[in-house]
Amino acid sequence: MNPPSACVIGAGCSGITTLKNLLQAGVADVICYEQNDQVGGNWIYSPKVSHSSVCETTHIISSKKLSEYMDYPMPDDYPDYPSHEQVLAYFQSYANHFGLHDYIQFNTTVVKVEKRADETWYVELADGTSRTFDYLFVANGHHSVPRHPDLPGDFVGEYLHAHEYKHNKPFHDKKVLVIGSGNSGCDCAVEISRVAEQVDISMRRPQYIIPKFFLGRPTDTFNKALQWLPGFLKKIAHKVSLRIQVGRYQDYGLEEPDYDLTRSHPTLNSELLYKIRHGKVHPRKGIKSIKGTEVTFRDGHSESYDVLLAATGYKIALPFFNDDFINYEEADRIPLYLRMFHPDHPTLVFIGLFQPQGAIWPLSDYQAKLAANYVMGRWAMPGNLRELAEQDADYIQREFIKSKRHTIEVHYHPFLRKLKKEIPDHAPQWEERPTLTTT
Repeated sequence: MNPPSACVIGAGCSGITTLKNLLQAGVADVICYEQNDQVGGNWIYSPKVSHSSVCETTHIISSKKLSEYMDYPMPDDYPDYPSHEQVLAYFQSYANHFGLHDYIQFNTTVVKVEKRADETWYVELADGTSRTFDYLFVANGHHSVPRHPDLPGDFVGEYLHAHEYKHNKPFHDKKVLVIGSGNSGCDCAVEISRVAEQVDISMRRPQYIIPKFFLGRPTDTFNKALQWLPGFLKKIAHKVSLRIQVGRYQDYGLEEPDYDLTRSHPTLNSELLYKIRHGKVHPRKGIKSIKGTEVTFRDGHSESYDVLLAATGYKIALPFFNDDFINYEEADRIPLYLRMFHPDHPTLVFIGLFQPQGAIWPLSDYQAKLAANYVMGRWAMPGNLRELAEQDADYIQREFIKSKRHTIEVHYHPFLRKLKKEIPDHAPQWEERPTLTTT
């Protein structure tokens, strides 16, 4: 039999670890197509609106020790929460260390992918060329197509999505309303408050705002230590630690969440609560109506704004597939086993199509390791794959608040343990990397 061929779409944080793990497992005939001119995906900062890039002041919200790849630690001199420049340098160093650039075709957009009757994949590129592969690895990320809110009225001022936000300079002396209290929304509100006349943030529902440090340590490392506690003790520990860090949310003019901490994607931000108490950011309720530049909130309060900035998340975009094949843009439920294997397509693998309460990259690393060894026959697909995929989707619906934000949410440590458990004992390590030959 001919050795298997594999196509990887995207050379961001999930794509490069997919490529590394395929090579490590012995898959020699592999190509990664990347639309940008370098690795890094949305960590490639651009001051212009292009791909979905980080902002000028972005730092990661998971600590470096819980964000690094399994066999390539972040540098010792990196801070607890590295900047986007440092993260990009880390990804590029990773690609150089493992010799990935020879297998990446940059400035190349995949425009069409079709499945053939023999389970192979026809891949067409923007330059008109095409090729067929045995396996398709989709690692194009899920932060590229903005999800806009349904605004109750017509706003006549400036409107933009957080996708378009790069830095705070355009907001000098303006009155700005940020819609959404997730990580992007809180970051935008904090940064804009440094230069704007007024910044308000509209929160449709109560949200946990969690500082990045607890007792001098990154908060996620503290939470890691709680993983082995029984469930009820873990909940108590979360409540007590958060009360010590924050106090009562009502003291900040915020609603108290009426759900457990782990049922929603957390917002990690040490400055928003500080800015609120200093009068630089004003929390507002959900929006009731909009007329001209005036926004009326659900508690009856009204304000006039120059700018509305929607930090309302992204759609899961797979633009290279026909809509009648796979389309997750408006999905409320995505049945994939281990968030990667589709029950109808055994040669298709999604890498990084999940939203963890922590960093994506280490989990993508383990997904890619498992999938690469599946390609090489060291791991067998379960016979009840469809049932397992439905169970995964059921678990998400039970564990998290129903919203588009949580369609692909996972608990970081349980999901990591689940992936590790599936890795074959005889899976090659990088030091045992097979001799690679191209066909």
